[in-house]
Parts: sequence; structure tokens; C-alpha cells
Amino acid sequence: MSRILKRLTTYGFVMLGALASIFPLYYMVVGSFQLRTDSAFSGLIPHPGNLGLANYRDINKAIPLLRALSNSAVFTLGTVVLTIVIGLPAGYALARLRFPGKATVSAGLILVLVLPFQVMMIPLYILVVRDYGLADSYLGMILPFAVNATAVLIFRQFFVSLPDELFDAAHIDGASELRTLILVAAPLTKPAIITASVITFIGPWNEFLWPFLITKKHDMQPLAVALGEYVSNNAAKAANPYGVILAGSCVLAVPVIALFLIAQRHFTSAAPGSGVKE
Repeated sequence: MSRILKRLTTYGFVMLGALASIFPLYYMVVGSFQLRTDSAFSGLIPHPGNLGLANYRDINKAIPLLRALSNSAVFTLGTVVLTIVIGLPAGYALARLRFPGKATVSAGLILVLVLPFQVMMIPLYILVVRDYGLADSYLGMILPFAVNATAVLIFRQFFVSLPDELFDAAHIDGASELRTLILVAAPLTKPAIITASVITFIGPWNEFLWPFLITKKHDMQPLAVALGEYVSNNAAKAANPYGVILAGSCVLAVPVIALFLIAQRHFTSAAPGSGVKE
């Protein structure tokens, strides 16, 4: 009896935690469809007559959603691609190569993770805008996020987990380190690539301040920036300000949720020994 009670208590706490985590998402979706704001507790179960797409039409009039989403896609996907292109060989080098200062580089990556991006934003802004001349450009938005320390560490840990026999066999056959990376190691990194891509995607997709600093052109601003400007300047003029804001938040959240649902089944690592013959 005590074992059943303990199990029920555990399940109860898990359910409460899950409900507490998903409640803001539920509130956001319900509020985005409400035609009139209903802040009462009963509003959590909305009346069908108070539901519609008016908030989405209003936010689309204020912010061209298709253009803003396209800007977000260029900014975010460009960051993800560069992160994989740079992070994969960097992780391989830290895991498999021997060179002076290797420990220092690894410690530096940890230090970068400790420092918040806002601490480095001002020197990065001066570097990108003044020295590189990349103001009002997608490259200026992408470049500071292209080297992602988290992604490098993900690839490093993945390559460390691979059996030494894979690399020893390639070296015995006369393969160079670059050839070993491309033909032996890289084909096994699908789980690491997917994990690093999802983690990298979330940051730039939701980033507001950096793209806003780089460009004031409305036709280049990602959705997070356009939505933030709308909330600051024009949301109060809408018939249902909170509903319109929640509608914009839903549009911003849908791609992240969809990406996670598509990719989550690939998060489990492939068997590292699958490429080794017994």
C-alpha cells in the first residue's frame, strides 16, 4: 500500500509540474483567439462566441507577418548553418587532436558560456558596425552568433564518445585528419547536429536587441524585433491589445515548437560502436 501511495504521489508531483510548465503556453493560445479580453478565472475555458481570428488579422496589418518571418528565417537558419560548419570541425579538433593550448581553449569555451551575451554586446556592436561595416545587413546580424560555444562542446563530447578504433583504422589506412573527419566522423554526427541545431535555433529566433541594434530598417527586422516595437509603440491602440500581443507571440512560438516536435525523436545518440567490426 505504501508503495502505491508513493507512486501516486510521484505521479501527482510530475503532473503538477507538467501543468505548471504548459499553462503559459495554453494561456497564450487561448488569449490570442479571444475577441474580448476575459481576465476572469472562467476565461481559461473560453466561450465559443468569444473566439475568432481578429487578433491575428490585426497583428498582420500592423506587422507584415510573412516578411517578418522570412527575415527571422534568414537570420536564424544562417546562424544555424554557420554554427554547424564551424562547430563540427572545432569539436573534432578539441576531442581528437593534440596541440599546444588545447586545455586553455577548452577552458575558454566554458568561460564564454558563463558570460551572458549582453556583456559582450557593446564591443561586438562596435566591431561589426564600425570595423566590418556590416550595419543594415543580414551578415551583421548572423556573425556574432555563428561561433556557438555550446555547439562546439556538444560536438566535442560526441567525438570523445566515439571508439578510438574508428580513428585508428582510418589513420592506418593513411587517411589525413581532414579525410577522417569528413568520411569517418561526420557521417555519425546526425544526433549531435540535430541537438546543436535546435539549441542554436532558439537563441537567434527569439533575439530582440541585437538585430534591433544592427538595423532600423523595418523590411529587414525579424519577427521578434517587429513584435517588440509594436508592443512598445502601437499595441495600446488596438481594440484588444493583449489579444493582439498574444497572437504575435503565438506566431513567434509555433516554428520553435514545430522544430522541437520534429527533432526530439532524434536526440538520442546513435550507438557509438556501430561503425566498429567485432
